[in-house]
Amino acid sequence: MGGRFLRVDLMSGRIEKKPLDEQLVHKYLLGAGFLSKMLFDMIPDNTDPFSPANVLGFATGLLTGSMFPQSSRHVIAALSPLTGIWGESHAAGFWGAELKFAGYDAIIFTGASERPVYLLVEDSNVQLLEASSIWGKDVFETDGALRAKHGRQSRVLSIGQAGENLVRFAAIMNDRDRASARSGLGAVMGSKKLKAICVRGGGKLEVADPANYLRTMDELYKRMLANPFTRGRAEFGTTSLIELMQHIGRLPTYNMRQGVFDGYEKIGGHAINRGYLIKPRADWSCLQRCGRFTSVPDGPYAYTGGSPEFESQAALGSRCGNDNIESVLYSHHLANKYGMDTISLGGTIAWAMEAWEKGILTAKDTGGIDLSWGNHESIVKLTEMIAFRKGFGDLLAEGSFRAAKTIGRGSEKFVMAVKKQEIAGQEPRAQKSMGLAAVTAARGADHLYGFPVLDEVGFDDEIKKRFGSKYLPQMADRLNPTYKGIMVKECEDYMVVVESVGLCKYGTQIPPEFYYEDVALGLKIHNGLDFTVEELKRIGERIVNLNRLFNARFGITRDDDALPERLVEEEAPVGPSKGQVVELESMLSEYYSHRGWDSKSGLPTRTTLRKLSLEQEGQSLTRH
Repeated sequence: MGGRFLRVDLMSGRIEKKPLDEQLVHKYLLGAGFLSKMLFDMIPDNTDPFSPANVLGFATGLLTGSMFPQSSRHVIAALSPLTGIWGESHAAGFWGAELKFAGYDAIIFTGASERPVYLLVEDSNVQLLEASSIWGKDVFETDGALRAKHGRQSRVLSIGQAGENLVRFAAIMNDRDRASARSGLGAVMGSKKLKAICVRGGGKLEVADPANYLRTMDELYKRMLANPFTRGRAEFGTTSLIELMQHIGRLPTYNMRQGVFDGYEKIGGHAINRGYLIKPRADWSCLQRCGRFTSVPDGPYAYTGGSPEFESQAALGSRCGNDNIESVLYSHHLANKYGMDTISLGGTIAWAMEAWEKGILTAKDTGGIDLSWGNHESIVKLTEMIAFRKGFGDLLAEGSFRAAKTIGRGSEKFVMAVKKQEIAGQEPRAQKSMGLAAVTAARGADHLYGFPVLDEVGFDDEIKKRFGSKYLPQMADRLNPTYKGIMVKECEDYMVVVESVGLCKYGTQIPPEFYYEDVALGLKIHNGLDFTVEELKRIGERIVNLNRLFNARFGITRDDDALPERLVEEEAPVGPSKGQVVELESMLSEYYSHRGWDSKSGLPTRTTLRKLSLEQEGQSLTRH
């Protein structure tokens, strides 16, 4: 923990180095919790996400940059231009650790610059510099230009043309191909004329218990390496999830019409390893090496660079009926280059493809682009058109919800989104907990806020360990809605703690290797912070409730906790989940009851707020 953060006013150019409030850390940790509290206090009601009043925050976790396994993460948050509510995104890589080595835990940006700028952080030297020469450049060009200027060891976080052009699902990229993708926060950077943050740190992290540090970390490493999931992650990353999701009927296909795809083998992990893999890559302190370097050596989709993970494969592949793996690889490459969320990108194109199939969209609307299922040439072309808001791409750059509102003609029913954000690559009729998690997540449709994978493929022992045997076998049955409200609530609380200490969810949720006890040990031996398991659980619950209070200020109620009609009323037509729907209302009621939220409004009760020491923050409810 550096013990200080930067506050940058982009309007005046003023930069302040401020001490970190220890009481805030004890109440919210760092990372996601720190930003939740800071932005709750700083963003006014009725703020337009593209206005200078929006606040953009970057924060490392308490363990980011340490030797704790998978401690590579940083968090970014702002009011989302895609959803109009809490926006939060995360990434791995090396940028977060580098910010720690420079001596800072977080950066808060207020206001907006009149001209393009970037922030240079070199230990005590922190400057806002002119960025006109790199404005208009893509992510790779920006990374290269800033590292050439400030040193090859610098770590660069930036936006591409999608962020500059205010694409509502623009990503923020770091280390070239690591994406803070969801919520459209790249467009917030673009609206503030903030092109990049270039960091080089020459400092070191102090260890609270050096006598036992290396021995403890060695034990944690051995545990992680002994887990059989680690071997699979190192071999395939997340690309082989295509095969797993096909097996359980959870692979979103044809705009989530079904959960199986005939061409799944052509876009899966084995196909990528067999024909395109160069080598795995690891992030800071990472043992699982989910990252990949891949290459398409020749042809129209030739490139060399970072490989897609499962979400991109599903979004640009099966979701659009596309089994051309080279186009999936290349579209993902373009999304990294221009800075876009591939989940919303693929989900929006899939919406357009279904509207085309139904005759709602025609060549007149698309400018002659054929949107037939699986037309990989159109998918690649639209990826670029969206980034630059050219032609039909300008409409799709608004996301599927707004695009459907503009088009009308019944196209709204094909929008597979929650709170205006496209659902990730999880067909929830095949795993009911994922359906619930998508609607309760603070940032809109999301699988990672709760990441309830314990019922995915038989983690019965972990469920028994965390919840007790009384919930088995129902909680472990992915097609049974019983007890899913309890599981999702507990998973959300734990996952926001994980995002607040800077760890990866692979290793803390799946494989189920590290839990609260291990996080508490890491915080004690690395940071000198003595939290009990119960205190950490209470902090996680506090952060989730604060996120809900933030969203309530922007109009969110129980009515907004809803899935598309297709998923709750239409039975899955084929595959292992054939005949299934998402029994959302029963799960949601169980979730509200377990969380202590009012069953009608979906908002925290006074008793819950008092229990979590959120009475003052809860006063915002009386204003709405």
